Amino acid sequence: MNTKLLPASPAASSSGRPGLSLPAPKNPSRGWFARQYRQRMLRRDLLTVIAWTSVAAAIALWLADGGATGITSPAAAFTAAGIVAGLAGMDLVLLMLLLAARIPFIDRTIGHDRALEFHGKLGKPSLYLLLAHGILLATGYGMAEGLDPVTESVNLWVQVPDMWLAFVSVALFIAVVVTSLVAVRRRFPYEFWYVVHLLTYAAVATSLPHQFSVGGLFAAGTWQRWYWLAICIYTGTALVYFRVLEPALATARHRLTVARVEAVAPGVVNIVMSGRKLDQLAGTGGRFFIWRFLAPGMWWHPHPFSLSAEPVLHGPDGQGTLRVTVRNLGNGSAQLRRLRKGTKVAVEGPYGLLSTAARTRNKVVMIGAGIGITPLRALLETTPFAPGEATVLLRGHTDQELYLGREILELCRARGVRLFHLTGPRAHGRSAWLPEDAVRGGYSLTSYVPDIAEADVYVCGPAAWAANVIADAGKAGVREEQIHHERFDW
Repeated sequence: MNTKLLPASPAASSSGRPGLSLPAPKNPSRGWFARQYRQRMLRRDLLTVIAWTSVAAAIALWLADGGATGITSPAAAFTAAGIVAGLAGMDLVLLMLLLAARIPFIDRTIGHDRALEFHGKLGKPSLYLLLAHGILLATGYGMAEGLDPVTESVNLWVQVPDMWLAFVSVALFIAVVVTSLVAVRRRFPYEFWYVVHLLTYAAVATSLPHQFSVGGLFAAGTWQRWYWLAICIYTGTALVYFRVLEPALATARHRLTVARVEAVAPGVVNIVMSGRKLDQLAGTGGRFFIWRFLAPGMWWHPHPFSLSAEPVLHGPDGQGTLRVTVRNLGNGSAQLRRLRKGTKVAVEGPYGLLSTAARTRNKVVMIGAGIGITPLRALLETTPFAPGEATVLLRGHTDQELYLGREILELCRARGVRLFHLTGPRAHGRSAWLPEDAVRGGYSLTSYVPDIAEADVYVCGPAAWAANVIADAGKAGVREEQIHHERFDW
């Protein structure tokens, strides 16, 4: 059977990486990770309260400014309902932008992928509310003037200043939401979808003028005006700082350049970069960065890669090298094999929760497949645990697909980790993530890790494969908060 348990006895490092000879990270006291998890859940609850409060505040301030006092007729009722829908819809749009702004507090609380998941879930409700806003207002205004909604809409477009921008805003929101649907976006390359998605910012910008110039809803001196000015300014500032200024500062601070490109396996390379102040990038474990290699034809293409090893320092001012391991999975990653020495690199991050910050237990299990093995190698190097409290399972069709396997073996031996190599054709059905011969032999996840229900489980690999691992972990008694998996799909 092609399932191998590698011995975890101490062994000398032969990779030449100084990081492998460093002392193992200090293991926290019992209960420390549980307290860390409780604190993170408190932060998550705080974010939830803030989100719901913002929507309630938008409506409450409208009521406080006498918004309901004008409901004296059916026409006024339609108008009032349209205003409320618009307030709630615009508040959700601003929440969407904040979730996508890569704010560290949000990222370290729920993770980058979960933030974008919530961002996506708010898309349809916000669009429906904004559409309801326009339809209800056109109906209410039309009833008051004896006109049908279509005629009233044309009048608003032609006669009311800045109103045409509101119509453009709705059209842009529709384009963003439609292109974000899975069935639609998979028909286009990521770059096309990303450019279209930037229309969200244009949609927000074109929606703002009519809110302040039309009518007295946000008249000077009202609480509503100050509320909306405050959240719009905060949202815009967060976007500019965390999406533009902070990455530019990080790029200037670290001055990364490509030092060399090394072959690891067919279609897989290490990209080694040199830079300064790299000690500020240490301790990130499996979190990922967004890299832009500033070479002709490549500078505009973002690459979300995790470090495959912690930075190696060998000079003053944090000078040293860091490394990512890349597999040829498309035109963008295929170009990286041809990077030249000295190519400058722009960097953003780190992002995500595939790190020690997600831990809830002292025991840990890491399960990786293919190129997903490489971020687990960095996590294995840094996350704290005592000898005997960690297990690593590496999955590949052949031994050659267990990328960085030798380095991982040396780390496991140095830190007292059980290491399994699971190779061979994939099984079908219930345990499709395991090799076929392992399933035939009656093996399951608990065969390798009997106490897995008491451990944190990190999973990194292809989406369908990872889903099968997560399902098996759940059946083995692993609770949802103990499973850590970063999704990079868009």
